Amino acid sequence: MSPEKRQRSPLKTGFQSCKGMDNEGIRASTAIERDIRPAKRIDSDVQLTSYHRHEEGETLMEPILTVDGLRVSFRVRGGEVQAVRGVSFSMDKGEALAIVGESGSGKSVTAQSIMRLIPTPPGVFKDGSIVFEGSDLLKKTEKQMESVRGRDIGMIFQDPMTSLNPTMTIGGQIIEVLVRHQNMSRGDAEKRAVEMLRIVGIPNPEARVKQYPHEFSGGMRQRAMIAIALSCDPTLLIADEPTTALDVTIQAQILQVMKDMQEKLGTSIILITHDLGIVADMCDKVIVMYAGQVVERGNKFEIFKNPQHPYTQGLLKSLPRMDQRKDEPLIPIEGTPPDMANPPHGCPFAARCPHAMEVCVEVDPYMFTHSPTHESKCWLHAKPE
Repeated sequence: MSPEKRQRSPLKTGFQSCKGMDNEGIRASTAIERDIRPAKRIDSDVQLTSYHRHEEGETLMEPILTVDGLRVSFRVRGGEVQAVRGVSFSMDKGEALAIVGESGSGKSVTAQSIMRLIPTPPGVFKDGSIVFEGSDLLKKTEKQMESVRGRDIGMIFQDPMTSLNPTMTIGGQIIEVLVRHQNMSRGDAEKRAVEMLRIVGIPNPEARVKQYPHEFSGGMRQRAMIAIALSCDPTLLIADEPTTALDVTIQAQILQVMKDMQEKLGTSIILITHDLGIVADMCDKVIVMYAGQVVERGNKFEIFKNPQHPYTQGLLKSLPRMDQRKDEPLIPIEGTPPDMANPPHGCPFAARCPHAMEVCVEVDPYMFTHSPTHESKCWLHAKPE
């Protein structure tokens, strides 16, 4: 029996239960009702058309990064936590991609997997590939990865205070990277360190380069992390929650530094965040993750203007609005994420979804496509048979 036939019964059951609901109950939002297109099933490992628009006759460029069917688990006492479950995406050179989701959704594990920073054990790469510039990073030795980290792929970690070495000056940490990866002389590396601090907007860099991390403010430490990550002009920069615990003004400055670097150097950026508010101005396309899976992806206009997955809609509704009254409460997403040591058989969001049907609990949904650049993982977009 084919997989398609095996799924037929639960689909029918689900849509029969759906017919018993009122019209509003089967609509994920007014956005879906307004702009729904005939959806067709696509396999989860099929990559979408490149988000870059190309003129007719122009040669399509190969993606700089392709993550395909990535599965990462952590062995714990009495079981295994399935942190990343079949994540697939690709990005082109110069693009900025946001990976959005709440804590525990698998965002940071995905980012650390690209850098091969997952400790094994307890981490286990169960399946999938991470192809960067034509080479699968999961097949590289640790020695080979040492030359990739810093030189080809840079990373800004979530907490600069614990990521920076407290026993070394800021300049010393930049110099170490340059000497190791660029084979610079120490004199040239010292000049480059001062230049990098100036580029990221740290005042009086000649003096600051000799100071230690504890002598910097939170925002300046984050700028120093960006300087270290960009010092070797990496092709790809991964920023894991780079504005966490910073005030709004400093957040804007840090994001502007990253945006400037992208425009000047053509750096590709992966921005890991739980805050959709900082994504719109920074990124070209967005991936929404929940319970270790990609539940929706599209360009930023599609995600913000026409979200198709109930979880994405919930994230957007929970954001404060400029026109919101002071006494108007925010709209939370009720419930809690599932236990990834024992994930549900069906849709992982079903227990929290206001539009859940019987099929959602029984069968994990496929990806359904809404446009060449937009897809979501939700049974609401399947056609009843």
